[in-house]
Amino acid sequence: MINLTSTQLRKAADLQDQIAKFQTQLAALVGSGTKAAKLAKKKGKMSAAGKARIVAAQKARWAKVKAAKPAAKVVAAKPAKKKFKMSAAAKAKISAAAKARWAKIKAAKK
Repeated sequence: MINLTSTQLRKAADLQDQIAKFQTQLAALVGSGTKAAKLAKKKGKMSAAGKARIVAAQKARWAKVKAAKPAAKVVAAKPAKKKFKMSAAAKAKISAAAKARWAKIKAAKK
């Protein structure tokens, strides 16, 4: 095979792929336990019983973890903080200071 050209090697590889495909189809029809039939089988399917065992084991693990934690203490809600209310006189004082500041800035621009 060392003396084959790249075209011949490509053709040989294509033929091998076709042979493998035909073997898989034949095995599916005949139902034999050949290697090709094993390749044709889809992998990764789980039975319902297997899934149920996994779910049960996971639930048991979480129950164990939750049992190990101390019971959560029920904390009463804190009363809301009282909001700070500004007096009318304080609002007027702040407003007057802001107006004076802006007046000063506008006068400086002219």
